[in-house]
Amino acid sequence: MFKKIPKNVFVLGLVSFFNDTASEMVYPIIPIFLTSVLGAPISIVGLIEGIAEATASVMKFVSGYISDKAQKRKIFVIGGYGLGSISKLLIGFAYSWPFVLFARFIDRLGKGVRTAARDSLLLQNTTSQNKGYIFGFHRAMDSAGAVLGPLLAILLLTYFNENIRTIFFLAFIPSFIGVLLLIIFVREKRQEKTGEKIKIKLRWRGLNSKFQLFFIISMIFALGNSSDAFLILRSKQLGLTTVLVVLTYVLYNLSQTIFSTPGGRLADKIGARKVFAFGLIVFAFVYFVFGIINNPLWVWIVFPVYGIYIAFTDGVSRAYISEFVEQRESGTYFGVYQMGIALCGFFASFIGGILWTSFGPQWTFFFGAIMAILALIILIYGKIFSEI
Repeated sequence: MFKKIPKNVFVLGLVSFFNDTASEMVYPIIPIFLTSVLGAPISIVGLIEGIAEATASVMKFVSGYISDKAQKRKIFVIGGYGLGSISKLLIGFAYSWPFVLFARFIDRLGKGVRTAARDSLLLQNTTSQNKGYIFGFHRAMDSAGAVLGPLLAILLLTYFNENIRTIFFLAFIPSFIGVLLLIIFVREKRQEKTGEKIKIKLRWRGLNSKFQLFFIISMIFALGNSSDAFLILRSKQLGLTTVLVVLTYVLYNLSQTIFSTPGGRLADKIGARKVFAFGLIVFAFVYFVFGIINNPLWVWIVFPVYGIYIAFTDGVSRAYISEFVEQRESGTYFGVYQMGIALCGFFASFIGGILWTSFGPQWTFFFGAIMAILALIILIYGKIFSEI
């Protein structure tokens, strides 16, 4: 399988693997560190994550646009992953929550800087026949790191007698390895110089109608796709211990790893639109089940199924978008799409929190399922309309 993967794509996959290993080592324990070690209230945890994600949202567009103007990708990817590495050390040195806020700001700033440029760099190494496969492979490598990270965190916490601060310092190591691999082995393709000044304009009316429809569908779906923290809280509420919740989260990431590359291959064969539609169905099913279950045993079944949704939508959506934009302006459009998803996701979590508090946790998940079905109906209707 790896023989068909271009060198740049394979190395970028390794970079994402090491980076996500580091990120998932620290992500589940940051709230515990803030509340138990630094004594911050839960409201501060929400504030920090809200500011961090908002930063990433805006920077995805800004960085993508600038990388298009410069027609440079690698420097943005290096800078983004570099900031992510530094943030691990900064959290380890934190003795107050404002410093953690600063570190999380640096981390999400890095994610915003690198994401659109990285997707454009991946796009440079695709053909019209393998876009789904390439983006799916990258998603799989990213998810593999998300499997290893939490497991390492559990093992290291046990070995170091739950010294959380030590985990942040150790997480810097895989993150830094990823940056070194990127600097040494990834080669950006040289752009042909035409002498023309590159102009990047966001023209909604000039976009392919299929892209316009897909963008709207994705935003509708994202408004119901609240943070995975709600799934974790629901699992905890049903009676699972913290360690068991982390293990179910590992199963979710393992499922992503297994199905992402086959999902991308399937998208290349039958079309990304159909695969994405199946992903919406899986999401609606999972959220509906999370809304009605009362037995924690169901969590062990539903979380791995949830991983199939990610496998059939994340890389697939990027492959689908790439069909309608030119490579030279892909950073801008990837950035706009990702920014829109992130902003809608912020509102989804806000709405989900209100529904959870006001009407009960089940309504957070029912709302997500309804929005996914609504997006699916529009996707099907748009397909029928385009064939008339």
